[in-house]
Formats: sequence, C-alpha cells, structure tokens
Amino acid sequence: MLTSYAVHFDTPAGYLDFARFGPPSRDVVEATTRALTESARADHTTVDGLMGAEATARDTAARLAGTDAAHTVLLPNASTGLFHAALGIREGTVLVPRSDFPANHYPWRRTAGLGRVTPRWLDPEPGGGVTPELVRAALTEDVVALSVSAVDFRTGFRADLAGLREVIGPDRLLVVDAIQAFGAAELPWDAADVVVAGGQKWLRAGWATGFATLSDRALETLEPVLTGWTGVAEAGLFDGAEHPPVPDAGRWSVTNLSPVTAAAFAAALDLVERHTVGAIEAAVAERAGELTEVVRAHGGRVLSPADPARRAGILSFTVPDRDPALVAKALHAEGVTPTVRADSLRFSPHASTPPEVCDQVTAALSALGD
Repeated sequence: MLTSYAVHFDTPAGYLDFARFGPPSRDVVEATTRALTESARADHTTVDGLMGAEATARDTAARLAGTDAAHTVLLPNASTGLFHAALGIREGTVLVPRSDFPANHYPWRRTAGLGRVTPRWLDPEPGGGVTPELVRAALTEDVVALSVSAVDFRTGFRADLAGLREVIGPDRLLVVDAIQAFGAAELPWDAADVVVAGGQKWLRAGWATGFATLSDRALETLEPVLTGWTGVAEAGLFDGAEHPPVPDAGRWSVTNLSPVTAAAFAAALDLVERHTVGAIEAAVAERAGELTEVVRAHGGRVLSPADPARRAGILSFTVPDRDPALVAKALHAEGVTPTVRADSLRFSPHASTPPEVCDQVTAALSALGD
C-alpha cells in the first residue's frame, strides 16, 4: 500500500473493483463541492473563474501523457474520443480486436455503416492480447490504423505499444484506449497517435471526466468531423459564419464541459502526479501479486497473463466447479467487492488497497470448501 496516497481515500479495504469504477478521493469530493457551491453563489466572476479548472486539468493530463497542452483536450469520456478518431478517418481498413471492450467496437461499426472505414477484427489467443505478431499477420496495404486497448479489460494484458508502433510503421495511425491503464501503469504513450481515457476508473476522478492526446500525425490526417462551436477559431465571435477548427487538439471540443467535473478531474490528476505513476503502479502490482497467490492457493485458475510484466493491475480468475455468482456471494460476505461476470471474476486493486484484503479473500475462498 502506498500510504501517503492511501490517506486521501475512504474506500473500504475489500474494494477490488477499480477496473470498473475507482472511488474518488476526499480531494476530488472537496473540489466538486467547492465548485458546485461557488456556482450556487454566482456573480459576474463565477463562470470565468470556474472555467479555469479545465486548463489546469488539461495541463496536468498532458504532462502525465508526456505531451503538451496543444496536443491535449478534455473530453467527457473515452467513447467520445474514440468516435472522434473513427469519424476522422476518411477511408481504409482499421484493425480492431474482437476481444476489446465494446467502447472500442461501436465507433468503427458506425463509421463502417457510413461507408468510411472497414473494421478488420483481430482474434487474440484466449488469455492473451493484441501482440505485434498478431498485427503483423493482419497487415495489408489498405490498413490505415490500429485501434487497441492499452490494457485488456478482461485479463489485464498489457499491450506492447512500442512494438505495435514498430510493426504498423510511421504512416498508419495507432489509436489507444487507455482507460484501464492511465494513472496506474507507465506505458510509452508517445508511441500512439491518439490516446483517450476516461477518469472514472484508475484515475479516480468520478464520471464525466476524461481527455485525449493527439500527435502531429493525427492532427494532420484526422478530419475534425465532430468539432463544435468551442473547437473553432474565434469561438466567442457570434457572427453567423462557419469558423475553421483550431489547429491544435482543441478541435475535438464539441461544447463547454462542466467546470464542476473539470475541477474534480484536476484534483484527481494532481494527486496522481504528486505520488507518481511509477509508485502507484508498483503498489498495485504488489497487491495484485499477493492476491494471485491467494487465488492459486485455494484452487483458483488464473486467466490473466502469468508473467507480471505482461499484465497491469487486473487479476481475472475462476474457481473450478464453482459458479462465479456463488464465489462472489462468499466474497461479499467477507466485505470484498470483485467484478462478477457470467464466466469469471476479476480483482483490480489500487495503490490504496491494504494488505489485509488478502486475509478477507482467504476467508471467503476457504469458506467455499466448508
């Protein structure tokens, strides 16, 4: 447990569902309350003052992604960024993993329906993920982009972004959904042309928070199809004319975001930056490793990659001959919150997860044999 980080949270020890939702810190709650309270006491300075949180959050997100504010834009969620990317491609084939979370499917399905792009579905090996070898085998001249999750939501498989970039070459786009990684896993984000992430999971910022970064290649090649009035030049000039999109990542802005959620996002990102992604990742890996040993010691079958270097903080498993719903019931009885799926369970600890959670999981899995 990263104690200096953990003291900012009130999350129960047994909460192991960060890959679904990351309960926010007191800092985020306080920032949200403060912004909402200020909005309720509005005067001539209120709106402009509250809007400053967007720039603060954008700048911090940019630093964490290894880029700058001109290449970064805040978004309300990861899906919005993926739709921007999908609609921005004029034509061609895009490689997409069939095993990815559906948020990385529908943008490409919808653009295929418009006749703009053709998705080609990749099928990773069970328990594996999208590897450079898999992509290399699927490459043809008509492929213009690869869209992939940085970390697989089912197994925690960590994509080799640098290797994927090398395989697809410099002229194809690499679109990365970073929602299961950003803030809790260090990856070479600069290998990607588009990085999108929502803030409600590992960043622990609450819902309706997120961002995207765009490389120069992405800015040059992606059409700004969804650009709204806040993403154009001279946005404050209401002259009835169509204004051109701004030249930087701000062109992905559709309208003003909530300054309340921007304040929450800024507070969450600041907490990550102060404690560092590296320290957070190490704490997550330590707890995930301990939980892996507990699961195996009680006959569980681990579905996540065996090599800790090939996975992030997600631990997926089954208990042979036990319905996942019944295993979940035993875990709930001990105060443990997993992700429950029809065919498996998933633990996803964070840097604030204390070591005693292993005792709680041990008690729950031991009770299955009683």
